Amino acid sequence: MKKRIRLSTTQLILLSFLLAIFAGSFLLALPISSKSGVSVPYIDALFTATTATCVTGLVTLPTFAAWSVFGQIVILILIQIGGLGIITVLSAITLAMHRKMKLKDSRLISDAFNLSSLEGLNKFIKKVIMGTLVVECVGALLYMLVFVPQFGAKGIWISIFNSVSAFCNAGIDILADNSLVDYATNPIINSVTALLIIMGGLGYIVWWDVLRVIKDFKIQKFKCFKRLTLHSKIVLCSTLILIFGGAVLIFAFECSNPATIGGMSLFDKIQISLFQSVTTRTAGFASVPQENLTNGSAILSLLLMFIGGSPVGTAGGIKTVTIAVLCVTAYSVITNRNEVNIFNRSLSKQVTRKAVAVSMMSFGIMFVSTILLAAVVDAPALDIVYETVSATATVGLTRNLTPLLNFWGKIIIICTMYLGRIGPISLAIAFSYKKESENNIKNPTEDVSVG
Repeated sequence: MKKRIRLSTTQLILLSFLLAIFAGSFLLALPISSKSGVSVPYIDALFTATTATCVTGLVTLPTFAAWSVFGQIVILILIQIGGLGIITVLSAITLAMHRKMKLKDSRLISDAFNLSSLEGLNKFIKKVIMGTLVVECVGALLYMLVFVPQFGAKGIWISIFNSVSAFCNAGIDILADNSLVDYATNPIINSVTALLIIMGGLGYIVWWDVLRVIKDFKIQKFKCFKRLTLHSKIVLCSTLILIFGGAVLIFAFECSNPATIGGMSLFDKIQISLFQSVTTRTAGFASVPQENLTNGSAILSLLLMFIGGSPVGTAGGIKTVTIAVLCVTAYSVITNRNEVNIFNRSLSKQVTRKAVAVSMMSFGIMFVSTILLAAVVDAPALDIVYETVSATATVGLTRNLTPLLNFWGKIIIICTMYLGRIGPISLAIAFSYKKESENNIKNPTEDVSVG
């Protein structure tokens, strides 16, 4: 009898993203998807399907000019699927049909959202879908205040597209080929986009935890922060530090740069600096041309992009919790402490090991893709690193290099975006065939010199 091929839950997640990408590329390669009525080259259709499904935002063809309404609908569906995860979407359809999820499906959801328990998954999926739709609808309505007066009825579609793209941290828009540069000083567009990015990047677990604490506010006054889980505390504190710390540094680096914010009012300088700090956290919308940034701001943006958003959300990067765990672990080693403590809680060795693994594998993917891209594309080193970090962390910001990529450059970035989206740690788990008994074998211990 033939052996039946059995895939792990993580392998099924990787496969689901691949299937979504190739299905999307097939639809985008059809003449009906092109605004001109002529099929675009398949490599560009594949690149666009990958950047949409992986919610990255790097595009070889301008979305507003290259794709028809049908093509834009396909891209929007891929963005929504990529933001939520195709497994989540299929599970939501199953629940809508009043069918019971199997244990295998529950494990898929648990792995897709990196959850530690299978308890209450049906309720979790419903809350994720409803929460996403509510936030995206509110965002679209707020966008309409600007886009409907400017574009008329077309502004409704633009508002919906931008809201979904911003919440899913995709960074793809259908306004112009320069992203949101024309709206750099518009406080409504800036604030709505930034809030949608932050909401998507915080992660669903933090949403429900904050709402739980707000409901209990009357009973537990002035103890809101203490009642949050450790995960939420780390996410909220890390997010605030990165957003406002990044904004202060960007303001300092760019305040006298005439190519970005040098000639603007103080208010506009502040809001653009804040927006740049937020959008580098895997969103990909640009309110200033990234190639015009000073070297200080560009390098800071690389760091913010690599860190990204928070777990169990729509953002990419190594995640805020990962960098926080690495920092407190380093502090514990430096101060010669036996335990890794944060907010009066100790972290397990498994958490610190996973943080190191995620960071090193992400860095490895970024490093290899940078070397490969430098070998096939003739461009400044900073532009190449900016491109590969943006692809690895699924950000979507570019120093105007993406449209200039050759065939092999596009292939490299496609692979980098895919690996960056599915998560390097998931890739390692998916193709790890070690038996449990092999993992339990202990070898002799020996010291080595480090540092």
